[in-house]
Amino acid sequence: MINKLEMFIAVAKEGHFGRAAETLGITQPTLSTGIKQLEESLGVQLIFRGSRYGGLTPEGARALVWARRLVGDARAFREEMRVSRHGLSGHLRLAVIPTALTWAAKLSARFAEAHPKVRFTILSRTSSEILKMLENLEVDAGLSYLDNEPLGRMTTAPIYTERYTLVCHADNPLALQSQVTWADLAGERLCLLTPDMQNRRIINQCFMEADVTPDALIEANSTLVLAAHVEQGGWVTILPSDMARFLSVGKRLAIVPIMGAHVEHIVGLVAPFREPHTPVLDALLTQAAGLNRA
Repeated sequence: MINKLEMFIAVAKEGHFGRAAETLGITQPTLSTGIKQLEESLGVQLIFRGSRYGGLTPEGARALVWARRLVGDARAFREEMRVSRHGLSGHLRLAVIPTALTWAAKLSARFAEAHPKVRFTILSRTSSEILKMLENLEVDAGLSYLDNEPLGRMTTAPIYTERYTLVCHADNPLALQSQVTWADLAGERLCLLTPDMQNRRIINQCFMEADVTPDALIEANSTLVLAAHVEQGGWVTILPSDMARFLSVGKRLAIVPIMGAHVEHIVGLVAPFREPHTPVLDALLTQAAGLNRA
């Protein structure tokens, strides 16, 4: 039953039988047979289908909520039993907003030092993608904003407060200033994260409050790309202070505090609300809380 529920979740996520089968590493006929057997077992049709996937039936939409819950609980149960036999071990999948990747490294490094049998996969994703991946059981936890946009029913552990700085080339006149305001950046050649990033939405709001319309001539979903353009000269970007320091090491880049609107947002670990959590995830939440106090 659990395997068939995982097939159902995959089809609902991908909206396509072929892609779902590929993600599960099985053939499409095997997937189709599993879904039909699940429907026969439950006595309802879960998916509209003719020649192709046609979406979930009303019963399928309700079943999806239960399927995620049951599969999540089954995975937690298996994890609990593995820990009882082998100690804290396994594989943690973590999705992280781009501006928090340096903190993800701090978290995973300290966790790995304390629990060397645990492996990590760390993926860079937008905050909205992180929530979807948590919902679809694609990752175990996320590192994202906790206080700016709705999270839903989640367990959270604050880690740090994000503050924003200007990053420019050392030859840029702005590099000589001890601080700048958002209004000072009007007309500058900006390179910023793409609009689907929550960080970009925060920055846009700051500019709007300063009555400035930012003209981002270059947009990217990678902070590394932004820093590389600034290093070429003529461009400026806005990054959280920790990420700005990391990307500026060894480069002719200047970091200038941005004053004016007092904008700070809390970033931390996000995990689906479940009692109890798996032992590994519970240990990760504890590690995140310790990182916040450090």
